[in-house]
Parts: sequence; C-alpha cells; structure tokens
Amino acid sequence: MMDDLDLGFDERERGEKGKHRRGRKRSGGGRGKTVLALLLALVLLGGIGGGAYYGFDRIQNALTTPDYDGDGTEEVTVQIPQGAFLADMALVLYENDVVKSTKAFVNAANDNSRSRNIQPGTYKLRKQMSGESALAAMLDPANRIVNGITIPEGRTAKGVYKLLSDHTEIPVKEFEAAAKDPEKLGVPDWWFERTDGKKAKKSIEGFLFPDTYEIPPDATAESILKQMVDHFLTVTGQMEFADRVQKERKISPYEALIVASLAQAEAGTKKDLGKVARVAYNRVYGEFPCNCLEMDVTVNYYLELTGQKTKTSAQMTQDELVDETTPYSRKLRGLVPTPINNPGKDALEGAMDPPKGNWFFFVAIDKEGNSAFAETIQQHEKNKAKAREAGVL
Repeated sequence: MMDDLDLGFDERERGEKGKHRRGRKRSGGGRGKTVLALLLALVLLGGIGGGAYYGFDRIQNALTTPDYDGDGTEEVTVQIPQGAFLADMALVLYENDVVKSTKAFVNAANDNSRSRNIQPGTYKLRKQMSGESALAAMLDPANRIVNGITIPEGRTAKGVYKLLSDHTEIPVKEFEAAAKDPEKLGVPDWWFERTDGKKAKKSIEGFLFPDTYEIPPDATAESILKQMVDHFLTVTGQMEFADRVQKERKISPYEALIVASLAQAEAGTKKDLGKVARVAYNRVYGEFPCNCLEMDVTVNYYLELTGQKTKTSAQMTQDELVDETTPYSRKLRGLVPTPINNPGKDALEGAMDPPKGNWFFFVAIDKEGNSAFAETIQQHEKNKAKAREAGVL
C-alpha cells in the first residue's frame, strides 16, 4: 500500500498546478543501470533457491539506490522551504550533496514514521551522509537553526521590509532594491496580466505571503523575498487560485489578488472577508453608478506609498476623499493599479469564492469588527445609525 509520504513524491513528479516551475537537478541512475541491477539480483536469487525470494526487495533496493556510508564530512547549511513534500526535501539534500540520491533519503524516511515530523526551516547537516544519517540529523532538534519571523496578514511591502530589516539588520533599502524586479524574485509574468483593459503595473505588492519564516544566517534581501514569493506560489497553486478565478470570476488572477488585498484591509473579521470581496466585485464590475471602489484604504495606501502619514477615515479631508488625480483614488473607475497589501490565505479564498449577494455598502457596527452589508443606500444609512449607537462611527 502506498503511504502518505509517497504521495508527496508522486505529486512533485506530476507537477504542481498553478505554481511556477523551475528546472531542477535530478539524481543519477538511468534505466539501463536499473535493469542490470535487477538482472544481477535475479541471478543471485536463482542461485540461492526459490525460498530466498523474500529478500528480493532488500537486494533490489541495495543495488539500485546510490547511498553514502556514515555520518558525512564537512558541515553544510540546508534550507527546507515552506510546503515542501518529502521528495522536495530529498531533492534539496541531493542538490547540496548531503545524500548521494534522492531515493536514499526517501527510503530512509519511508522506514521511519517520525519523518512526518520534519518541519520547514534551516538545518545544520553534513555533506555525503547516508540517507539514514541525514534523516536522523533532521529529526534532531539540535540541528535545526531557529531564526523565525512572523509576517502578519495585510502588511504592505514597505511594512514587510521594515519587519525584515529589524529582524535581520539588512537595510530597508536593500529590500526595496531587490523588490524592483518582481519577476527576478520568481513572480511569473502571467501574474501581471489584466482583463479590465488597464495596463498592469509590475509590483511585488501582494506576493509577499504572510506566514512565519525561518531566515538562514547568510540570507540576503533578495533570497528572503524569493522565499516569500515561492511560498505565495505554492499556496495559491495548491488552492488552484489562478485557474478558479479565471473560470468562475471571469477575471485575471491579478485582479482577484487586488480584491483579496482590499478585503484584507477592510474586513474587521475573518467571516467578512468574502463579503467585502463581493462588495468590491459588485462596485467595479456590477451596476454601481461610478464603477469605482470608494474605499478609504486605497487613499491610505497612496499616502504610505508616497511617504506620507496614514489617516483614519475621520481624519481624511474632503479633498483627499474625492481626489481623482492619484492612481489610488477612491473615485478611480475600476480597480487600482496594484494590490494594496499582502493578503493571507483566508482573504485569497474570499476573493476566489465570495458568497453571493448584491451588496454595494458595508460598515463596521460593533467594536469586535463585525460589519453590516446593504444593497441600497437606505439600508446602509440604517446600518450606519447602528454603528453610531455602538460608538464605532
């Protein structure tokens, strides 16, 4: 029976749908060598007698799986990425010459149920270890380098750079420089396509997936941002985000990512993320009079983007609220040029599969962040009255 660990290997061989795939080094050993090994095994077994066939798997495995002996040589630091399957881990080890073949590690892991406990992160290992020794080292907590940082949902790229800089002491300007070319960081060019007739602005905003990351000691601004982008691609690939929004929403993945960021910024609770996304879709693609977002969060994003102090809705001037000259204006027809933050998985799910509803308006009605949604301005005014009574408006 195939166990769960084997499923990860099969998944990688088929390819991850929706994720940008990179070329990878493959372990050695062709079909000819395998056939020769099997023939030798059969000869040996034939000489011993039919009763020895119980050992066929063991002999076949020994003859077809290149493996080092012992506990290895020089020390090496290895990074296991977020979302890695067993086969992905094996490939990382092989590419760093920790193991002689991916199968050596996979076989060792399949024989040890504790292998399921291996976490993503940075490990101190040695080159040229046996598969069994490499597995044992990764299961030893002493060999895991813990240098974690949590990036919360909804932080802008500027906010992410500040958090990363404080944690790593890498200057913010180095993150800003690395982020100037999102495609170099791994964002596929098709992510910047739009179906609404607007020219796509290539920005890293939206692709720095919020999660807890372990930062290797020798990390650079570029390698850290690449790690976050790769995690974004893994998560959205597993969700089939790109395929589903194109098929079900009839828009580009980038437009849906923008909507996810709007929902992340506006919703006060997890349960309202999908409803806020639906409001954004209704306003821009529905029968809303101006087909504009009319969300204060886009104004705030522009203030932060241009080095100005952000404001609450109550602090914004009328000129700021109606200004149509900025690319993130509340009155801009259609969606803004880019996402306005880096949304989490729940916000992405809300934008991918929002609940049905003809809402055009919403307002927070209590101090817990719950919102009331309305189809008409009259209903909306009643909800605003509730918000005033609760002291939140």
